[in-house]
Amino acid sequence: ERAARIAAIEASASGICWTFSPMVDISRDPRWGRVAEGVGEDPFLGSAVARAFVYGYQGRDGKYAEDEIMSCVKHYALYGASEAGRDYNTTDMSRQRMYNEYFAPYKAAVDAGVGSVMASFNEVDGIPATANRWLMTEVLRNQWGFGGLVVTDYTGIAEMIEHGIGDMQEVSARALQAGIDMDMVSEGFLGTLKKSLDEKRISLQDIDRACRRILEAKYKLGLFEDPYRYCDSRRAATQVYTPEHCAEARRIAAESFVLLKNKDRLLPLAPGGTVAVIGPLADNKPNMLGTWTMGADLYSAVSVLEGLRTVVGDRVELLYAKGSNLTYDKEMEDRVTQNWGVPYKHFDRDGRSAAQLEAEALAVARRADVIVAVMGEAAELAGEGASRACLDIPDAQKELLKKLTRIGKPVVLVLFAGRPMTLVWEDANVDAILNVWFPGTEAGLAVADVLFGNAEPGGRLTMTFPRTVGQVPLRYSCKSTGRPADEAGTIRAYVTGYIDETVLPLYPFGYGLSYTDFRYGELELDRTQMAPGESITASIRVTNTGERPGSEVVQLYIRDRMASVTRPVKELKGFRKIRLEPGETQRVDFTIDAEMLKFHTPDLRYVYEPGEFEVMAGPNSARLSKSVFNAL
Repeated sequence: ERAARIAAIEASASGICWTFSPMVDISRDPRWGRVAEGVGEDPFLGSAVARAFVYGYQGRDGKYAEDEIMSCVKHYALYGASEAGRDYNTTDMSRQRMYNEYFAPYKAAVDAGVGSVMASFNEVDGIPATANRWLMTEVLRNQWGFGGLVVTDYTGIAEMIEHGIGDMQEVSARALQAGIDMDMVSEGFLGTLKKSLDEKRISLQDIDRACRRILEAKYKLGLFEDPYRYCDSRRAATQVYTPEHCAEARRIAAESFVLLKNKDRLLPLAPGGTVAVIGPLADNKPNMLGTWTMGADLYSAVSVLEGLRTVVGDRVELLYAKGSNLTYDKEMEDRVTQNWGVPYKHFDRDGRSAAQLEAEALAVARRADVIVAVMGEAAELAGEGASRACLDIPDAQKELLKKLTRIGKPVVLVLFAGRPMTLVWEDANVDAILNVWFPGTEAGLAVADVLFGNAEPGGRLTMTFPRTVGQVPLRYSCKSTGRPADEAGTIRAYVTGYIDETVLPLYPFGYGLSYTDFRYGELELDRTQMAPGESITASIRVTNTGERPGSEVVQLYIRDRMASVTRPVKELKGFRKIRLEPGETQRVDFTIDAEMLKFHTPDLRYVYEPGEFEVMAGPNSARLSKSVFNAL
């Protein structure tokens, strides 16, 4: 919410009153590039994030102050479930699954007062979302009560021709009648609606309805009262890229980092000795920013090398070598470092051979006490149109990393990524792995803060990390089969799974280490039966058993064990972030009520059913203390 608040202040000071955010598509397939923009795999968490974004952009009173902008939740709906992880691809699922697993974040944004909704590219029930009246009118407006503006995605109307449901006039008319108000770029409304009106294919009321919603959005933003409300050069000069906002960006970035491994407490590093900083992302400013930053000053970001020099100064001797290009494949590198054919977040491809680059890096590494390998995806290896069939670290970097680990020095992998990646070799062979995603303008400073212990890695995984791409799509909230795998993921015949790989992930949903250790007690319930109208308090004690203060995210999951239809083996229903001093114990309480037990039945009633429920709490979805109660 704070990040969105800053974005709204700076955007509104720069002449922007509408943002195409938040993107809240649930996805369980990391091959899909747009997971870099999204909220992860879980609808409960996705709903919380959706609300936070809307409140940050728009405020909570719906009045649009001068430093607040209109939010647009996207992509409605189901875009993250595209088949094979291929962007723009077909989606197909039951309506019950839509309501139980995918709709919640969109509805949460609507309930939070979001001003606009963007239609998705994919089809729903065989009809592209942009022409799907059930989706845009029956669900969004009639069931959820949305009264704002609906806009297509970029060329969304024109693309329906290729879907095969009509020519430009036909798809434009269908979109309007489905409930679309604004046509982004296709010009189908501009070019065909007059003809469709004359032919009585559509009505004047259809056009009036769409126009009214657009005008109402402008009215709510105050643009009728003052068309230049968001064009204040004084604000633009004083409220953009301020020291306060940069400090917040640095703090927020560090809080998002996820510590995946920390053998022998290598991290945080002691401020002394010699550190070799190696990798093609170590001194690269443009790729710190992540995807969808076309209008950014690409060289405003702080690189990792620059951040380390600033934070540790002369207390640490820093050595640097690029070590490799992004990938051995120059054509591949060109594809992901250009935008619309224009050099964009490029890598300055080194003309030396791979052997020469590696030799320099290995010589530098041998002189150091610790190796910090800064590697992973380029910013545009993730994002729209950036689906990947392979989820490994790119080849040239991975080969370099293997050679660095053979030197015999401790190795820290600072991983840049826009998605869950397959890191089985890295987890087995690298001493510490810090996943920093794409940290933004203050990237290098935030990375340095965490590496040297000035800040802690505060993030937890919002998506499951697979061991191999063959396991995806993968999620923690799966359903049990009649022949379930055991909790240890043992490879056995005639149970669900694989004959060549465990069903377990590499890192589970909710996972993330701290610079200290936490011990969890047993989960306790204040009662074992819950009558209608009552609630149950679930409590668990958490103790910091380490030597440093630290934060922990305590997570609550529930399983419905006796339902009329099959239910997931666990579902996230709550989380609390706490901070503990060494030796300190805190009791964390969660209130469980009937609302937390509800689900949509096959006939789409939203109910809970009496029966036995399992409650689970712990640091991640795979390490949980359990208890049971009955709902009457």
